Formats: sequence, structure tokens, C-alpha cells
Amino acid sequence: MKEDQDFLNLMRKISRRPDSSQRKLASELGFSLGKLNYCLRALKQKGMIKIQNFKNNPKKINYIYVLTPKGISHKAKLTINFMKLKMFEYDELRKEFEKDGK
Repeated sequence: MKEDQDFLNLMRKISRRPDSSQRKLASELGFSLGKLNYCLRALKQKGMIKIQNFKNNPKKINYIYVLTPKGISHKAKLTINFMKLKMFEYDELRKEFEKDGK
């Protein structure tokens, strides 16, 4: 579950800013560089992202991360599952609040 949340957060960042550096992604996600590299490799192995290397780019962008169609689909599924979980938690908290309030 935690790994799915990490993958979802990373895929959301990649879809918004595919040219972000690994250091920036790690910082924004609260990951170590090692954890970020683990997640990037896992997503690449699963066919969720493509990593394009631009070492000779004059703007000094080394890599661009691109969600594949499979990655976009998986991101949508993870988002739906996350929202279902949060709605369930909300309903449970509301029931508990109503029970305590009576």
C-alpha cells in the first residue's frame, strides 16, 4: 500500500514536470535519492515510464521521464483506489463522530 502511494506520488510529479531533476523530485517527495532511484527503476521495469537521456543538451537537462500509456492507466487506477480509501476513511470517521455525539 505504501509503495503504491509512493509510485502514485512520483507518477503525478513526473506527469506535471517530466524534466525535473532526480534531486528535485526526491526533495519534493521527501525521498532519499536511493529511494527515488529504486522507484524510477521499478516503474521503468514495469513499463510505466520511459527515461530519455539528454546528456548533450545545452540546457543541461540530463533526463526526461515520460509516463507510458500503461503508466497513465496505472496512475488512474491508483488514484481511484486512493480516493476510495479516503472516502471510506471519511465515512468511518463520520460514523464514529455521530456515534460519540449521541
